Amino acid sequence: MRQKLIIANWKMNGSTVLLERLLPPLVRTSVKPVQVVVCPPMAYLAQAGALLAGSRIMLGAQNASEHNSGAYTGETSVTMVKELGCKYVLVGHSERRHHYGETDDLVADKFASIYKAGLVPVLCIGETEAERDANKTREVVLRQVDAILEKLGPCALFNAVVAYEPRWAIGTGNTATPEQAQSVHQMVREHISEADPIVARHMPILYGGSVNADNIADLLAMPDIDGGLVGGASLESEEFIDTCRAARLLRNSMEESLP
Repeated sequence: MRQKLIIANWKMNGSTVLLERLLPPLVRTSVKPVQVVVCPPMAYLAQAGALLAGSRIMLGAQNASEHNSGAYTGETSVTMVKELGCKYVLVGHSERRHHYGETDDLVADKFASIYKAGLVPVLCIGETEAERDANKTREVVLRQVDAILEKLGPCALFNAVVAYEPRWAIGTGNTATPEQAQSVHQMVREHISEADPIVARHMPILYGGSVNADNIADLLAMPDIDGGLVGGASLESEEFIDTCRAARLLRNSMEESLP
């Protein structure tokens, strides 16, 4: 079985007080065998890392530059986030694509930088509502995946994560049904399998888009959904803990049902 993975993306939210309130209860909660990752804003990576020290919860960055160093004011390199203890890095989040004009090619360059640094890229893919209504979900999503395959080959995805986040479901309260999400996850896995079936079987694919404690179990019950990229619900301690617990309970029941 692929490992279940829950990633908290705090986006541009947080404070030193919030970190002290949210992270200690999470550290005290047993979420084995689910892997939990917290991605706070860059300014709080060091503080979050200190609060998570000694726990099974991993630290992640929300973004990183495609450049390792140089005259790039305001940017943060993968070397810097690695030194701060990050293991995972989000790349190509829909808000980066939409607000900052990140193209598929730039996302692939950032992915390459993360991958070559020995960190785990979390490749975010997904379509807008207009693209969905125009029946372009397959075209858009697979184009975003192909940008990585064409630049780096399928082996680069072996130690990576893909997160399908339909833009129309992010921060709206609208969630794709488990069946809708499964259909896209299956499509992505089958597409990658054409390039390398071993990578496709091994690689976790997460769903992101208004994920919370109420819907995570139904989503994870689908065969190709391996976890969640959680936004707003990760900013409430009990809500996020309940989300992780629901994933853990489902994982345990799935393992018990194996022959």
